[in-house]
Amino acid sequence: MIRSKLKFTLRRLREKLWIKPLGYVLLAVAAVYLAQLADRLPPSDLVPDISYETLDKLLSVISASMLGVATFAVASMVSAYASASSTATPRAFVLVLADSLSQTALSSFIAAFIFSIVGTIAVKTQYLDVAGRFAMFLLILATFAWVILTFVRWVDNIARLGRMENTIERIEVATREAFGHWKPWAPLDAVPATELPSGGVDLHSETLGFIQHVDVETLEDWAERHDAVIYLRSLPGALITARRPLLTVRHAQEDRELGMSELLDAFVLAPRRSYETDPRFGLVALSEIGSRALSPAVNDPGTAIDIVVRVARILCDWQSRPPKEDREDPTFRRVRVPGLRPQDLLDDAYAAIIRDGVGSVELDIWVQKALGLLVHQGGETLGDPAAAQARLALDRAERELDFPADVERVRQAHAIAMAGEDPSWDLVPATR
Repeated sequence: MIRSKLKFTLRRLREKLWIKPLGYVLLAVAAVYLAQLADRLPPSDLVPDISYETLDKLLSVISASMLGVATFAVASMVSAYASASSTATPRAFVLVLADSLSQTALSSFIAAFIFSIVGTIAVKTQYLDVAGRFAMFLLILATFAWVILTFVRWVDNIARLGRMENTIERIEVATREAFGHWKPWAPLDAVPATELPSGGVDLHSETLGFIQHVDVETLEDWAERHDAVIYLRSLPGALITARRPLLTVRHAQEDRELGMSELLDAFVLAPRRSYETDPRFGLVALSEIGSRALSPAVNDPGTAIDIVVRVARILCDWQSRPPKEDREDPTFRRVRVPGLRPQDLLDDAYAAIIRDGVGSVELDIWVQKALGLLVHQGGETLGDPAAAQARLALDRAERELDFPADVERVRQAHAIAMAGEDPSWDLVPATR
């Protein structure tokens, strides 16, 4: 079984723009060598004899065009990255950077250029015989077909990459995937923690940074070897200092001395947060987009309303639970992990939007609709915090709005949302 820390590291490599191009370049070089291997396969007299001049001209077309196309691709991608950071939130940059199709396109263009250079060298030195030249000819045709197909797909993708809607969707998908690790009955596939142990031993880290990932499997293995129970004290997204414990270990023999330093390897600390297992970071990023849309310079309450709706859907889907008999038991029985606090989730998602958009009566009404949905469909854990958040939003609106009719509209929206009486208030991302 691959450790979750290794999986996390491999996923992080997707954010490196040079990883996939490097792999494609190696394949391009291997393709030329593959063509030379065809000379060793009998019988070579059954294939057409492609001249060196023909191969040279075809390779020249690839080398002359691919470098320019690759440069164009890089410029377009950089523009899309800048657009995502400036129009949405800088926290979305890593998600846009990890766009698979754009990386594949750039890798294909660079690899085709390298293939043409290496192939030209093989042709000029007459490295290939009859079968090798025919194999090279087929590879050139395949390269042309692949580059054209990739370019057509990439043009359609780059037209959307970095746009507001595309960026919001990427953050929503990443947030939903992060919530998938936090099943209410098995957070991080471990046993939910109800209380901290008395007399346990705390583990601290001297590194200052955010927790990006916790390898719970490593914690479980260590706990089994030492007949101990581990209580996770700091969750992904937490800022760790020397004073804040990462975890607490309780051993059956409390006077036994434990070597806990290897437990530090289960934690990935970095200067910034990650979306992987930190759903609160995704909610913060969505909230930032909504707050920026409400600024006087942008003045786009429709985007803020869209964010309010999306967050309500995300939280409702996370809180929906299958029947108890259909739930999977926690995988890691010796690790205790506290669940996500509903109040923290609602503060991350709505506090900034409510504060910055309190002067917009349309947004105030949609906030009440969204929170009303969480009150009635968010289960026991989200219901009360959502009601408190809705009341706070109403208080802000009453203080900020001057026109009595607007205040009354928000009050009615609050009353209807809390009562759950109006089935026509479906959460569709229409803004007005």
